Amino acid sequence: MLSKWFGKKQPPAGPKAPEVMGLYLGGSFQLDELKLRLLQPQLLIDGAASTHLIQAVGEVELDSGGKLLRFYTDDDAFLQVVLDGGDTEQHITDVKLWYFYDTKTVGSDSQWQTLINTDISKPHYDLADHQFTRVWDAIGEDSPPVAMTEKTYEEDGDISETDQFVMLYERPLENNDAEFVMVSGEEKIIDNNADRCLVISTGFNLQPADIKING
Repeated sequence: MLSKWFGKKQPPAGPKAPEVMGLYLGGSFQLDELKLRLLQPQLLIDGAASTHLIQAVGEVELDSGGKLLRFYTDDDAFLQVVLDGGDTEQHITDVKLWYFYDTKTVGSDSQWQTLINTDISKPHYDLADHQFTRVWDAIGEDSPPVAMTEKTYEEDGDISETDQFVMLYERPLENNDAEFVMVSGEEKIIDNNADRCLVISTGFNLQPADIKING
């Protein structure tokens, strides 16, 4: 009888995916179509969509105290927002749209070690007849990949973690813009086994004003 009056007790909600700029899990956004049309002929990306539905959200806590938020979309892409010093729009320092270019499985420990030690980070990275220059250079000759752990929130409530070893590259475009390549060795432990792959993504800069939230 009491349950009819007061309702059934609801189970506690799980952790909520992070949000910023009105971007949230299950939401959608639209990009400036004119900017896409003008920029896309210079890019390796072909057929980028202007409207995106957010299907998962990734969060990376950086050693510098900043944070990466990645909003994965239905167009095989993700919008990456870099925050420094806080979680609000005023703390945004960088916004890029990335598209997955290629993913390869890493089948052995020796392949994984070669990837981490020599293949992810090098002075230049060649992709589709274009040469990109390493962005994150360390002091001295060696610039190891940047290690980070991404926590990913999915629409069905699943939360997973992936260790990543990442390097960023760029090449100049017209109007002082640039195209970027992100090379990442990714490792996820599933049933005590390491699932590893090499993920290559290409991306370009956006301004918050280029993004319209659909609600």
